[in-house]
Amino acid sequence: MSRLAKYRHAFAIGLQSNLVYRWNFAFRAASSLFHLVVVFLLWGAAYSGRTEIAGFDLGQTMTYFVVTSVIHFFIGAFSEDYQISEEIRNGLINQFLTKPINYFLYRLSIFGAARLVSGGLALVPLALAFPFLRDFISLPSDPSNYLLALPALVLSALIQFTIAYCFGLLTFWFLEIQSFIILSLAIETLFAGQVFPLDLVKAVEVGGISLYQIAQYLPYYYQMYFPVAIITGRIDQPAAIYHGLAVQLFWTITLLLIAQMLWSRGLRRHTAVGG
Repeated sequence: MSRLAKYRHAFAIGLQSNLVYRWNFAFRAASSLFHLVVVFLLWGAAYSGRTEIAGFDLGQTMTYFVVTSVIHFFIGAFSEDYQISEEIRNGLINQFLTKPINYFLYRLSIFGAARLVSGGLALVPLALAFPFLRDFISLPSDPSNYLLALPALVLSALIQFTIAYCFGLLTFWFLEIQSFIILSLAIETLFAGQVFPLDLVKAVEVGGISLYQIAQYLPYYYQMYFPVAIITGRIDQPAAIYHGLAVQLFWTITLLLIAQMLWSRGLRRHTAVGG
């Protein structure tokens, strides 16, 4: 079996496995609509008596949250860290040590299959709710926004997966990784723009530096906010987009190197203790 064929096979297995649990994803996607209703109510109240907040009208803000919700199902890492952790704890990782298969690429193939299923299912409730949402959705007409968003989305997915992969590998040293994941999730929720658009913190300064500028140099910014901001036109200057893509690429490479280091050192420890 060729090298590429192995990962196509892993992708196909992941696709079949995730289709078995499709109702879990469907329920999660349906629940996201309830979340959007809450968001609409809160931001509708925030815009009461106002036409703009931070330079964006109600339609643009609602569009941001709708796009964020959909994109999350296509590129977000849901339980990959726990799955990797479980394979290490149960010794299932050992089967990959004697086979000519790259564990990172294997897990990435499974991740891609899972996101294809969850993303596709997320579109179903959105399509049903679209007649009620269309008056609030305001997307840019310039196709360049969507073209430039494609590499940002690919890199965002890689960043999300690699961070989850790294947390999973911590199981080589720690029996419980949940505390690390919860801490990271709390930071991600803030700096990835999942609670509010990061445009709102441009005026907030820490030590004389804008909180928004600080976020731009953290990997969390590129997990969700950056690609969504390109799609929705919140970032529309080519220079800003190319600069963001360069920083995003830097974080992708850095995280991949960290993942490789954790894998190499983790395996040495795993072998040393008789794993």
